[in-house]
Amino acid sequence: MDYGLQLYSIRDITKDDLEGALAQTAEIGYTYVEFAGFFGHPADEVAAMLEKTGLKTWGTHSDWRDLVKNFEETVAYHKTIGNKNFIVPGTDLWTRDKMDEFIAYANELQPILTKEGMTCGFHNHSREFYDTEEVYIPFQELVEKTNIKLELDTYWAYAAKEDPVAFMEKYKDRIHFIHIKDGDADGNGKPLGLGTAPVVQVYKKARELGIPMVVESETLTPSGIHEARVCFEYLKKLEKDY
Repeated sequence: MDYGLQLYSIRDITKDDLEGALAQTAEIGYTYVEFAGFFGHPADEVAAMLEKTGLKTWGTHSDWRDLVKNFEETVAYHKTIGNKNFIVPGTDLWTRDKMDEFIAYANELQPILTKEGMTCGFHNHSREFYDTEEVYIPFQELVEKTNIKLELDTYWAYAAKEDPVAFMEKYKDRIHFIHIKDGDADGNGKPLGLGTAPVVQVYKKARELGIPMVVESETLTPSGIHEARVCFEYLKKLEKDY
């Protein structure tokens, strides 16, 4: 099995040494990465880092406004680093005006990205599953009023008292990959295997549906690379057990 790492997990390294962070990620055994910023590096430098480490780009967490402001330059950057999945890591959806604005742009951007061989996706946190003050649920608005792909963060769904496995089944045609994560029911993240989220059930469902899994571990305890290694070793153990 191949697994990806969301590089926010090792943000204690990437901000100062992106190439070193990629090298350590590859050394653990991850085969692809999801970027969370490029820290001023030109696209050709990032592409060279990836080639040197043997890693592939699976996606990026990027600001959708970059596409609005400078579509051609943004797409060119992503193509240079081999990225086909432009993922919005979260945005202001908490008023009707902001929600409608994002829906309009998502519906505009998705088809033109498709023509470029790319997808537009959205990564959830827990807040998107709750009613806003104007009485709508942002996640429901996204799935009903757009065709963008979903990167289901299974832990944040769990923290919102939702069943991530049921969501995976329900939206299997929209989910292009998941964040496999762990933590407690109160929103405190932990490395895989150390929390109460249904990680094993999520893992089995992802295997059943053929959904790629991207690891994210957020607490840098004692370091991001330590947590990334714990998560990878846990997944390799699940491979043997299931």
